[in-house]
Amino acid sequence: MKKHDTETNGVEHTAQEAEAAEGAATETETVLDPVEKIRQLEEALATKEAEVAANWDKYLRERADLENYRRRVQKEKEDLMKYGNECLITEILPVLDNMERALDHASEESLSAIIEGVNLTRSMLLSVLKKFGVEPIETKGATFDSAFHQAMCQVESNDVAPNCVIEEYQKGYLLNDRLLRPAMVSVAAAAKNGDE
Repeated sequence: MKKHDTETNGVEHTAQEAEAAEGAATETETVLDPVEKIRQLEEALATKEAEVAANWDKYLRERADLENYRRRVQKEKEDLMKYGNECLITEILPVLDNMERALDHASEESLSAIIEGVNLTRSMLLSVLKKFGVEPIETKGATFDSAFHQAMCQVESNDVAPNCVIEEYQKGYLLNDRLLRPAMVSVAAAAKNGDE
């Protein structure tokens, strides 16, 4: 029996040594584990800091986009207020044209009362249009500008410099510095010499 006890003791002793070795290995891992844990935490922190930076960048971009959107909406709102009457005014302009034609052709003495009434109406209408930002384009004697004038014809002339407006057929108008319609005009061209 003694021999069996010794073998059992030897097995137990070996088992205890194995446990002690595992304990030592676990202690070594435990000692290394805080260093590894710190490295893992630093990696996690770096990852989170990168996410924070990306989210902050995204926030700044979204905020800038929102600010640009607000400015664009404000500009569109201002333009709507500034140019909202454009269709109405475009419809009124032919009335003004007809009144001016009537004044040009009705200059006899017997029609003086009619002429005075039409002149008064024209003045009132121009005043209303001016209140809403409508201004006529001055053309007589001005240099031709395709942004404001539409050339109906060219007339040879020695009296007027080339490319100057000679006659206006229909007035042009601006609405708050935006072209409503161009003035229809005739433009001076250099007279051809008979020698050619």
